[in-house]
Amino acid sequence: MLKKEISVVILAAGKGTRMESNYPKVLHFLGGQTILDRIVSTARSIQPKKIILVYNSEKEIILSNIPEIPITWVIQEKPEGTGQAILLASKKFSDNENILVLYGDVPLVSVESIKKLEKSKKKSTISLLTMKVKNPDGYGRVLRKKGHVISIVEEQDANDKEKKIKEIYSGIFIANGKDLKRWLGQINNKNKKKEFYATDIIALAYDEGSSIQTIQPLKEEEIFGINNKLQLSILEEIIQKKQIEKLLISGVTLKDSSHFILRGTLKHGKNIEIDTGVVFEGNIILGDNIKIGVGCIIKNTIIDSNTIIEPYTIIENTKIGKNCIIGPFAHLRKNTCLDKNVQIGNFVETKDTIIQKKSKVKHLSYLGNSEIGSQVNIGAGSITCNYDGINKLKTIIGDNVLVGSNTELIAPIKITANTTIAAGTTLMKDVDTPCLVYNTKKQKYKKNWIRPRKLN
Repeated sequence: MLKKEISVVILAAGKGTRMESNYPKVLHFLGGQTILDRIVSTARSIQPKKIILVYNSEKEIILSNIPEIPITWVIQEKPEGTGQAILLASKKFSDNENILVLYGDVPLVSVESIKKLEKSKKKSTISLLTMKVKNPDGYGRVLRKKGHVISIVEEQDANDKEKKIKEIYSGIFIANGKDLKRWLGQINNKNKKKEFYATDIIALAYDEGSSIQTIQPLKEEEIFGINNKLQLSILEEIIQKKQIEKLLISGVTLKDSSHFILRGTLKHGKNIEIDTGVVFEGNIILGDNIKIGVGCIIKNTIIDSNTIIEPYTIIENTKIGKNCIIGPFAHLRKNTCLDKNVQIGNFVETKDTIIQKKSKVKHLSYLGNSEIGSQVNIGAGSITCNYDGINKLKTIIGDNVLVGSNTELIAPIKITANTTIAAGTTLMKDVDTPCLVYNTKKQKYKKNWIRPRKLN
């Protein structure tokens, strides 16, 4: 863990015009998180004294899309370079603390690399994250003299010789607050872009005789920035590949790993089998012995052991018990909760619904705002009519109720246990006594009726 006397400045004020989007660049998604959320999470993990976020005029949009954590906000209304951005942030940090500068569009830098950087800072005035790469296009080049760093030149200001340099600068560094303020006060915008470059502080540090150290990240992708959708796609592929490798090593069977996507987190037990074209989003928890069929989309869901999810099923914000069979082509929407041994079949949709053990909803049904007891059978085409145009109303079905095909349950309604509802019935009143319910022109009840038994 890094020491408490470090504060983090995150530069996130760029407009991101090359993204060709109505959203700020840092709010585009990468592996199920926003780009900014990833870098903020990294900053939090080193437990800094303070996180200072430099933003533009879109604070409300950014604020509504990152975790609710203490952040010191600094606005850069008219972006005039990274140097200006850090100078604005410098009003929020003190002279006697170390300052780590990160970028909102460089989201893959690791905590391990940051720790290496901080350790290097103990032996130097300023420590930089740099790397030698095959293709340095787009990055500032590290200029050295007799092996020592003397300055950083931005690509647009570099000459032909300097552009051939393979060592690039990520922009990420650690320096003391007092030194940083002094250097920033001396930089100017005499360059092709007429901006105040933070990279100019390196030459100032060298001229003072300061010690400048460089550290390489553990992996090259840690310094990759995102300026357009192509670069976003490249980093997405990197993240997906990492996650897939981790899952395979941990014992998950991916029948087609090139067509599996995880946009979030996955906790799992043993004997997990996932077929092609499956997408996980948000936080997923799987028990043991689970099979997930082709083309399923599962979001923020818990699935207990020995459950089968048949192909092309969509599940979101749902909890599924043990030994269930779901799908194919089912849609379990938010706040669905299934007990053990429940079966949900073809083209069934549920929402805000609890279904107890051993109940079945096998075909073409909709259950909304419902509480379904155990050993209930919902016939094909039956629906809960839960919306009166203004309010969502509840349907409560007791244990061992048989609902015939094409039944309409007009909520609010309560059906007692052991009731049978004939096919095609429109049920408009509560059923308080076990009976057969059916419609002619109006609802009728046949008391002491005995349900037919299965023939041998």
